[in-house]
Amino acid sequence: MPKKINHVFYEQLNFINMYKAYERASKGKSFRPDVIKFSIDLETNIMNLVHSIKTKKYQLGTYQIFTIYEPKERIIKSLPFKDRIVHQWFVESFLNTYIIPKFINDTYACLKNKGTHKAVRKCQKYMRLMKKEYGSYYVLKCDIKKFFYSINKTILFDILKKYFKDKDLLEFLKILIFDNEEKGIPIGNYTSQYFANIYLNELDHYIKEELRIKYYIRYMDDFILLIPNKEMAKFCFEKIEHFVKDVLDLELNQKSKYYKGHLGVDFCGYKIYESHILLRKSSKKKIRKKIKKWNERYQLGTLNDQKALLSFNSWLGHAKHANSYHLVSKYQKLLDFNLK
Repeated sequence: MPKKINHVFYEQLNFINMYKAYERASKGKSFRPDVIKFSIDLETNIMNLVHSIKTKKYQLGTYQIFTIYEPKERIIKSLPFKDRIVHQWFVESFLNTYIIPKFINDTYACLKNKGTHKAVRKCQKYMRLMKKEYGSYYVLKCDIKKFFYSINKTILFDILKKYFKDKDLLEFLKILIFDNEEKGIPIGNYTSQYFANIYLNELDHYIKEELRIKYYIRYMDDFILLIPNKEMAKFCFEKIEHFVKDVLDLELNQKSKYYKGHLGVDFCGYKIYESHILLRKSSKKKIRKKIKKWNERYQLGTLNDQKALLSFNSWLGHAKHANSYHLVSKYQKLLDFNLK
């Protein structure tokens, strides 16, 4: 572990950095009432925010809690706008600057110049290399059971202490992490996706440096290992299961398994093969249901054309990264109306 970072907290805590954080937090949200209210007396509000942190009087606001149901049911917690500014400032000033650069190359979630499509392409590239090197191979596909809800805050804090020894920074970090006594971190906080990535960065380095896996990819808590044979796949599965439990206080999802590589990899919304990439069955099922609903509303004269267009174009954007030309043409013909 390199030298710990010290004496950086107050260097980064200034009006300019907090103003830049405000700009990022308000981007695309300037019409929201809480953003408008903060922006009316912007300079004063930013100075007050900086002062409250400097004088150790800053505390997180009250969460607004709601539930989403797509792609699956999740409880979302949202903080007031001023706290979202602070999260932006903290992530950019400390996490992006000092920790994210130490990530392995093949982690793809919530990072600049990464994302699902690059993860999918890299996965296919690795599958082709495995085919070339070994002929046949195994896939070990894992994810974490109820990941965000299961993160141990004390372990998370201890991981971050490996990078920082700045006492003021660590004291402030406690405010962000230990916002309640419950286990887990809130889905909805800007910091949460970074904390989650940092948490599993421990697993990344274990797999790459201890297990010596050459072809490994992670997208948040969904990760893939490509392994030469069944015996090694079984060995890695058991080692990872123990590491996740004993070191990170997590549990692998029961769907985690290893299997022959020719069966393909279900990853980041696609079914990946060495020769081609397909859409998941669930993606095709959802768009068919939407098309049916749109057609019904069109016949009744109640269709919101603009909303349907945005939704269908979003699906097209997803579909174009797969070998889906004929599928897209088929679904376009199912529409009873023109989306222009």
